[in-house]
Amino acid sequence: MFGLEPGLLILLILCLVAACGFEFVNGFHDTANAVATVIYTNALKPNVAVVWAGFCNFVGVFSGGIAVAMGIVYLLPVELLIDQDIYHSVAMVLALLLSAIIWNLGTWYLGLPSSSSHTLIGSILGVGLAFSFMPESTGAAVNWNEATKIGLSLIVSPLFGFGFTILLMFLLRRFTNSETLFREPLPNQPPPPWIRGVLIATCTGVSFFHGSNDGQKGVGLVMLILIGIIPSYFALNAEKNPSTMQTSLSNIERALAGVDASQLTAPNRPVLQSVKNEVADLQQMLALEKGNGTEAVRRDRLSIRKDILLIANGTNKILADQSVNLPAARVASLKGGVGALKEYTDYAPTWVLLMISVSLGLGTMVGWKRIVKTVGEKIGKQHLTYAQGASAELVAASTIGVASGLGLPVSTTHVLSSGIAGSMVANKGLGNLQPQTVRSIALAWVLTLPVSILLSGSLYVFFRWLF
Repeated sequence: MFGLEPGLLILLILCLVAACGFEFVNGFHDTANAVATVIYTNALKPNVAVVWAGFCNFVGVFSGGIAVAMGIVYLLPVELLIDQDIYHSVAMVLALLLSAIIWNLGTWYLGLPSSSSHTLIGSILGVGLAFSFMPESTGAAVNWNEATKIGLSLIVSPLFGFGFTILLMFLLRRFTNSETLFREPLPNQPPPPWIRGVLIATCTGVSFFHGSNDGQKGVGLVMLILIGIIPSYFALNAEKNPSTMQTSLSNIERALAGVDASQLTAPNRPVLQSVKNEVADLQQMLALEKGNGTEAVRRDRLSIRKDILLIANGTNKILADQSVNLPAARVASLKGGVGALKEYTDYAPTWVLLMISVSLGLGTMVGWKRIVKTVGEKIGKQHLTYAQGASAELVAASTIGVASGLGLPVSTTHVLSSGIAGSMVANKGLGNLQPQTVRSIALAWVLTLPVSILLSGSLYVFFRWLF
């Protein structure tokens, strides 16, 4: 299969199984947050809630695009993404997957709503940092611009969850006269129909957007595996017509011709020349072939992928240079040309989306009770009211949806848990929180990044030695 020797084929299957395992664990670890409110307000029976959440996650993965997936992929340095040693790629993938799974399972066992997003990103950072000590490393260990952007989204999103839930609770008290909203649910009795509808709708939103955000992280992992181990098949999108690549390169070349190197800051002057060289190199590679360059794309997928990534990275640096004085039309042409090129590298086959969707959906349906109990019973000192459940989930769904649209990975766990905490504070102040649970969640939040960085970095070094 794919022309791989038996040993590599076994490693490929092992990596794909591990990626599905991560997403399966993500399902019962993170999605439990989405069903906690409908279960504890009696809006849905537990079995119905988890099956419905699993289905919504499935749909969310398919309709969520791949911006978040590529954000995960491009956390790693370009050299590691285009490393032609297949065993190095296997070491990378196994290290980050196993470290993420180990930490997720550990926090699930303890019933802590820890973040799968933090875990995965910490694992990727650990691999990148470990790679910086390898002989073939020549650049930055991590794409720090991407890491900073993702880090800010992970920090800010729980604050949004906490603050906006308090605001929404205030508005509900101010502008509604329904006392039922703010009462604890009666045992084993469903809420009034309209409240039940709102709670189910918010649960649906959180589950769907969890799939469109967290599910895409699994898609990114699988693409890392496929590109690293079978670049001849997956380094470029085989469904794209290679002839359009020539047009994009011509647009980029014309736009770059209008950039005055003397106006750039000193670090970006060689970047401009490097991008021009990469464009010329790619044009020459395609021009050597008769016809539309299909044969060149088929034969030199990894080299072409490398050129596209270097062109995109260099162009971003040039456009970010405050000294660049390009007309708006040239800027649009340059961005359009690079965007068209990235369609060859930023993609995911339908079968990958299906595999991750199924893994996430099935994971949602098992193992959810530990986290649900923490979210529903242990964050606050009172039972969840209808208003609290709906407010926390509405804010969580909105925050995750906006983040997905911007291509930013956020933590469903942190957003919703902080929303529940915010609803408790809105009801009776800070004294309504259970200090021990809050401390445990905060400790897991603080430890996730350093532990996953250390674990994945150590595993990467071990696997590099082993292979």
